[in-house]
Amino acid sequence: MSGTLVLVRHGQSEWNKKNLFTGWRDPDLTEQGIAEAEEAGRVLNEEGLKFDIAFTSVLKRAQKTCDIILEGVGQMGLDTIRDMALNERNYGDLAGLNKDDARDRWGEEQVHIWRRSYDTPPPGDEGESLRDTGARVWPYYMQEILPRVLRGQTVLVAAHGNSLRALVMVLDHLSKETVTELNLATGVPMVYKLNPDSTVHQKRVLGDMTKAH
Repeated sequence: MSGTLVLVRHGQSEWNKKNLFTGWRDPDLTEQGIAEAEEAGRVLNEEGLKFDIAFTSVLKRAQKTCDIILEGVGQMGLDTIRDMALNERNYGDLAGLNKDDARDRWGEEQVHIWRRSYDTPPPGDEGESLRDTGARVWPYYMQEILPRVLRGQTVLVAAHGNSLRALVMVLDHLSKETVTELNLATGVPMVYKLNPDSTVHQKRVLGDMTKAH
């Protein structure tokens, strides 16, 4: 048996609360987001998990979530690698817009496609689809994260809804069609035990995934 991979979407951010498209913008956690990260740390501590290393993005909502979780398991100061490969998808021209206003402007179906589809990017030259996000997440996972898990380490990844959707798509063998229904709740750990061939031996979700933003 190989090691353990724990994926956690950051706690609620200020822009999650305001129902805004966020992407590469850098809002902080709300009080609720801090509480969600604290709860993630608590349940992981109850599981007795101790991490060998942590990975997060260059955005502070993920970094703070990572720090709070590590404090919760008694591992403040653990080696943590921050990389933009784990950033949220770039929402292009949608960044900063209210999601309800976007639905009024472009329609419910179009906004849903931009938010959840596999290969349709949002408007704007820098907008990323889930496939585009995966194109930076997957190689980083294969090169930097997976080898550590296969060596038996326990690895924490605190990142974002779409960078983690790209990872879960591969780990859970989701199709381009089924991944459109995948929502990841803020602050809910997903604990994967991997086989030596990198396939999933066991997956447990330590919380309620139905509260996704």
